[in-house]
Parts: sequence; C-alpha cells; structure tokens
Amino acid sequence: MNTITVTLAFVVLTAAGLLVATEQQEANVERVGELNGILAGSSGPFVNYLLVGSDSREGVDPNSPDYSGIGNTNDTGGQRSDTLMILHVDNERGSASIMSIPRDLWLEIPGFGRDRINTAYQYGADVLVTTIQQSLGVPLNHYVEVDFNSFKSIVSALGGVDLCFEFPTRDLHVGLIVPQPGCYLLDPVQSLAYARSRYYETFQSGEWVIDGRADLGRIARQQAFMQSAINRAIEQTSSNPLRTSELVNAAVASLRVDPGTNLVETADYLKPLAGKGVMRYSLPVVPEMIDGKDVLVLGADSPNYLGYFAGVAGPPA
Repeated sequence: MNTITVTLAFVVLTAAGLLVATEQQEANVERVGELNGILAGSSGPFVNYLLVGSDSREGVDPNSPDYSGIGNTNDTGGQRSDTLMILHVDNERGSASIMSIPRDLWLEIPGFGRDRINTAYQYGADVLVTTIQQSLGVPLNHYVEVDFNSFKSIVSALGGVDLCFEFPTRDLHVGLIVPQPGCYLLDPVQSLAYARSRYYETFQSGEWVIDGRADLGRIARQQAFMQSAINRAIEQTSSNPLRTSELVNAAVASLRVDPGTNLVETADYLKPLAGKGVMRYSLPVVPEMIDGKDVLVLGADSPNYLGYFAGVAGPPA
C-alpha cells in the first residue's frame, strides 16, 4: 500500500477522525508509548504530524473479497510502514501542507545502518520517528497510524470516496478494476486497492500502459484520494451533523497516536484548515541502484522542501 496514504492515516486525521472528537471517544484511542520523549515539543510557529499507513495484516478477514491481494501476517516478512506523509500546519500563514515520503527512500536508520525508510518501522515507531528527525532534519510533534483494516472501516463510514478516471484502469496485483472511464464512488475494497496500487495501468490507444512512476505515481494518486476523502467528510458533516459521530467512531477505533495528542484540541485546530484545502508536495528524489537494490535518494531540490517542513524556510514553489 505505500505512502494509505491513504492511508492513509491521512484519511483518519484529516477526513474523519479529527474533524470532531469528544473526550469519551478520545479515551478509546490506542497510545504509542515508545514515543514518550522522542517527539519534538509542539510550541512554535508550526506543528508537524507524521501520518503512517502500516502494512500490518493483523485481523485481516480471510473471507474479505480482497484477501488474496492483501495476504496474511506471513506474507509481509515483518511489519513495515506502507505510507508515510508529514502534515505540516503553518500557524503564521494559516495553511496546511502534506509531503509524501517515498517508501523506497534510502537513508540512514539510526542504530541499524542504511536501508529503505519503509523498513524503519519494523524496529518500532520510535525508530521511524528518530529516522525522519535525524536523517531528514524534520522535527515531528505528533504521530498518527492506521492499518489496512482501519482504512477500509473509515472509507465505509464515509460511504465511499469519489474518484474520476480518464481511461479504463487496472492493477491485477491488488484487484483494482475500472472497466470504463468516468467518475466512480469507490467502496472500501476498491479504495484500498487504489491506494495500494504500484502496478497501475491505463488502457490507451488499444493497449495497457503501465505507470512507470511506481511509488511516485502512487503518491500522486494517494494525495488525490486524500483530498477527495476530506471533501466528502466535510460535506457530510456540514449537511448532517449526526454523521459526525459515526465518522469519528470509525476513526477512533482504528487510530494509534502518540501519548501527547489531544484529539479534542486537535479537532478544533485542524478543522478550519481542512476546509481551505491542503497543499500537496512530493519530496524530490532520484532513482539509484545501491547494493543491488532499486532505491530512491534525495534530489537536488529536496533541501527546499525539507527546510519548509522543518520550519526554517518558506514554502517551495
């Protein structure tokens, strides 16, 4: 699933889970205790949330129609972060931005040597956070995580997510099938397949054409999915306030967050920003072959993006 992103964690935080929350619902949220003392303080001109989509197969229903595409706990070779995004709230500009981090980004994982960033999470959420803070230089104030099952529960609570397709589309590895161009209301199974797709193909001029961007293409699709989910959640809660409780309950049941996150306060903080839209960025990277592995390394423009999300530079062009 890479960067749900859809994971998305991103759907939880911006589309449903933090639009409105109550103290009772907050009490049901699982806390990630190993992050005590790891995260940066939250006072200052900006706040960063790390949004993590885990590829954990724990609790996957073998009777689900997408079980063959997801697999079970024996199929992953250890839990990894499948989606990584940083939500940056700029208090001085009154704006919010999302930056996706490709799962194949090659960098130093403190204490474990150099590897793809998506392996850092298997050592613990604290190692993943430390990797981003030390190797990318971006301070993180809060942590939000969601897995495959959680993702589908949230999409179900939203009643699906609207997406438009210019061409017939498929990914046979995850079961994504869009037979005709047009706009569709994707159900939970289709939404997860779309968010996870790495072998995305479109039917053009009589033949199937694969999206050669791989992870970078998936990042773009996940960010578009995220914005559509945000719009749907805001539309539903604005027209029918009773829907809010249903959405929040679905999200709260799925969240893992750092001990310092207060959902009630965060809801009030983020809701007006979500309504104005979220600027979307992808970290500039270039492909390389290292130790026989196809990986991505930071591109020449990456300091401009990392600097903004670290609060030491203005927004990238």
